[in-house]
Amino acid sequence: MAMPNESQQDIEFILSSARSVRRKLDYETPISKEDLLACVNVAVQAPTGVIGENWRFLVVSDPKKKEAIAELYRSTLVHLSETRGVKLKPAHRAMMDRLHEIPVMVFILAVGEPGESMGEQVGFFGSILPAAWSMMLAMRARGIGTTWTSLLTSRAEEIASILDIPGGVTQTVMLPAAYTLGAVLKPAHRLPAEEVTYWNGWNNLLKT
Repeated sequence: MAMPNESQQDIEFILSSARSVRRKLDYETPISKEDLLACVNVAVQAPTGVIGENWRFLVVSDPKKKEAIAELYRSTLVHLSETRGVKLKPAHRAMMDRLHEIPVMVFILAVGEPGESMGEQVGFFGSILPAAWSMMLAMRARGIGTTWTSLLTSRAEEIASILDIPGGVTQTVMLPAAYTLGAVLKPAHRLPAEEVTYWNGWNNLLKT
């Protein structure tokens, strides 16, 4: 078995420690445009399929727009918690309460709309979400904390109005981003590969 070299270990650590960061964030320091553009340049190297390079990245730093978006996020999260009977974790409340103060919100958009069939939708979102994940990883590598949020897709019309997003553009995830303040990011506890990987058929677990 080949042993991973130092570069592989670094990559695997970033991949396995890209946690959602909702606390220990620097709300005072603006994120530099250089860092943002560098992260986008990484994101656009993500694999793509059906829709090609139709990704777009909308960065929001305007205080009034952030406040309006944060209110939509708060009301949506509270409603979801109440209707599902799920108590919000302290980390979720911390993010919700201070979301309007976050230095930037990054919306990952796709020019076009998904089709009606499952295949069309898988192909469509499979061509944009890898870019969003690469953006999150690039931020992680640069000391920028963020979290994957998709709640606002349920408020797409209102978000479009706030941000002047034209018709025919699909909203996917929003990444609230800030430099971290001593956040310790490490691999989370997950089921091992041996319990979630099948070989040549369902329930035939792959074991070493």
